[in-house]
Amino acid sequence: MQVKKIPNVDAIRGGEKHSGELHLTEHHIIFAFPPTLPDGASPSPNPPKTREVYIAYPIISNCFFRPCPSISGRPSSIRLRCRDFMFMNFNIPDEIHAREAFEHIRIRTCRLGTVEKLYAFSYQPLKAEAPLDGWHLYDPRAEFRRQGISTKSVDRGWRVSLINKDYAFSPTYPGLLVVPSKISDNVIKYAGSYRSRQRIPVLTYLHSLNNCSITRSSQPMVGFRGNRSIQDEKLVSACFSASATVEFNGMEAAGQETAEPSPSSSLADLRGDRQDPDTSDTERLEDELIAGNDANVDAKTGKRLVYGAQQSNLIVDARPTINAVVMQAMGKGSENMDYYNFAKKAYLNIENIHVMRESLSTVIEALKDGDISRLPPNRELLVKSNWLKHITGILDGSALIARQVGIRHSHVLIHCSDGWDRTSQLSALSQLMLDPYYRTIEGFIVLVEKDWMSFGHMFQQRSGPLNSEKWFVVEKDAMAGSAIPPGESDGRAGEAFENALASAKRFFNKNRNNEINVDSDGDGLGSPPDDPSQTKKPAPGMPGASEATRPNEVSPVFHQFLDATYQILRQHPNRFEFNERFLRRLLYHLYAGQYGTFLWNSEKARKDARASERTRSVWDYFLSRKPEFINRDYDATIDDRQSGHERLLFPKLSDVRWWYQLFGRSDAEMNEYLDLAAARDEKIGGYAMGGMPGSFASPPSNGGKSPRPPSSPQPPSLPISKSVLTGVESAHEALTPEQRSAVNNPASLKHSASADTPGAFATNLAKIRDGVTGLDLGRGLFGISGSNTGGGSGSGSGNESGSSSAPRKGEQEMTDMSTTALVCIV
Repeated sequence: MQVKKIPNVDAIRGGEKHSGELHLTEHHIIFAFPPTLPDGASPSPNPPKTREVYIAYPIISNCFFRPCPSISGRPSSIRLRCRDFMFMNFNIPDEIHAREAFEHIRIRTCRLGTVEKLYAFSYQPLKAEAPLDGWHLYDPRAEFRRQGISTKSVDRGWRVSLINKDYAFSPTYPGLLVVPSKISDNVIKYAGSYRSRQRIPVLTYLHSLNNCSITRSSQPMVGFRGNRSIQDEKLVSACFSASATVEFNGMEAAGQETAEPSPSSSLADLRGDRQDPDTSDTERLEDELIAGNDANVDAKTGKRLVYGAQQSNLIVDARPTINAVVMQAMGKGSENMDYYNFAKKAYLNIENIHVMRESLSTVIEALKDGDISRLPPNRELLVKSNWLKHITGILDGSALIARQVGIRHSHVLIHCSDGWDRTSQLSALSQLMLDPYYRTIEGFIVLVEKDWMSFGHMFQQRSGPLNSEKWFVVEKDAMAGSAIPPGESDGRAGEAFENALASAKRFFNKNRNNEINVDSDGDGLGSPPDDPSQTKKPAPGMPGASEATRPNEVSPVFHQFLDATYQILRQHPNRFEFNERFLRRLLYHLYAGQYGTFLWNSEKARKDARASERTRSVWDYFLSRKPEFINRDYDATIDDRQSGHERLLFPKLSDVRWWYQLFGRSDAEMNEYLDLAAARDEKIGGYAMGGMPGSFASPPSNGGKSPRPPSSPQPPSLPISKSVLTGVESAHEALTPEQRSAVNNPASLKHSASADTPGAFATNLAKIRDGVTGLDLGRGLFGISGSNTGGGSGSGSGNESGSSSAPRKGEQEMTDMSTTALVCIV
């Protein structure tokens, strides 16, 4: 292995400077330097061992090169920002060496051409990893057998289908699909064309205690004319009625004196007629909104139903309402609930990949000087990023799903656009809340393999392992505070001309790009085709179309899943077998390219590439070092009658904090402003309660619930009544949080337009036109002039300070559309 060595390099990290030698290998940057002796310590007679810092090329998110002529006496610098939030600045005194280093890094980071040139394909496992085989830890048949689905067990309403065994039916789906027993493969075949990429509703989780299910799919192909599919309606109906041998159907909650074994958490939680005193206003609002005008009395017996005894099956569309409407204009959309009258539909205001990418970029801006300075991060930018708001929204939506399944004994179908971004987040997190198995190391590995790897996620697009030329920037000397020396243009005039052309192209393509970005997940128009034969062959030395990193498709989707998991782990520190470092190292390996686990988008792609034969699994790394990732406080006891050991686990939405360990900062640096805001709000609340400063210090009795973490600062922009739920629909009904006062007055609800309504097409077209007026997309679709105010795909620049401000136009449109049941258009 050739190693290029550059001596006399100063590396600055966290405001500390170390002098050493820079080694550039085929797959890593290695900075070797002697350890710094403590003040007053005498040097050891034996030379101290050199310390080394490794930086994998794929983990670089930005590289800034500032050349300075050697005669100026100032060093050239290479400044790195890494995806694991390590920031490092290398000062190199020789300009030629600095240029060579920059080009070496750029070539091996973004000019590889294929993932097969990444380190994963040449990595040789350490001795402890060699005997392990992480590729085969997940066996779908074994996992669904654990959930109770097997040909040898009692029929619980589900069966294994092999319709996709050769991946011809849906290339992005698993080869083994679990579908309702009463649905034939022939029905599935015809239902496939109605779902984007044939990602039909299939089972991912069956709650063993009440036989309620979580299914997942992609969006339906509704379009302008309100297309429908009888087969899809049958399939969804069967998913929601697959309740054979349900253990608790028709069973009243037992009295307190009943001495049966530990019941399901649902029944234990719902004894009597009371509400959980620890349930937040947000959760109560969501449950109330979803319940709507459901009957609270059993029509047969006349008895009042206890909370949770009534079933309310739910279709969860994770997208903001406006995004779903825009997708309907593009031939896709969301279910018309007139045809799915056996369920309700909830819209979640979880933003698209573009908003999330911009949010994380703003966080990075707040931290970007972490290499040269130990100053605290820019708190205004942290607030502006809305990152905590997004994490809270994802947790809120996941908890809503978990409550529906575990408490309300209901079935849930989750989808977003193509069903592999927000759908994976919500599905995996809700299962983490429902099933203690997934909180073990083995179970968490199975969960990731099932809901991210097997069901498919666009890791190549979202993580961008081949990087992008756009992320490598050569800064001008003038930017460093000096003019370009005479005769030292070094081709900069040509570069300036190219930059001017690029700026012009960006200007003229701005509207077109905005149209593409309106797709809620960013994975519609710009996605690679399922059929590899449709992919254009790349030029020599350039990445293939399906592997090339497109910066507008990169987004921290899996990162957010790990962040949300961290929030639950922090709030319930003794309920997880793994520790915080396990999650942090998993994020590192998401980007590092050392293992093959995260290099492909689907089960089919991994098999086609022979990933298990040519690369190692990331799980080999974790299992060979398992003691490092064990949570010493873990308590595996599950007893629904004992506080703190219940099966179900829910996040406290007001206790979402910055994952400061990941960002390389202290808790005080990242979260102090939240402490101050919470203390201020508590003080104001104390005055409002009549000067009772201790009124918030004594929480009400939890009545046998899981212990809640200590009161934690609430992010200023996250009032507890702010729900991710933006509206609930059922046949001929649409409810929004603003309409909750009308829940008990069905006559006041407006009906939606269905395909059978006279003039429905014209009505739907007008509604869609109104819905996209606030988006720049409108100019391309209807020839209208729209403002640049984004509704569903904004930049996430909201205020977390809690100050009141006028609602954005997009938000107002969303509210108006929900009020008129727009999302039921066909």
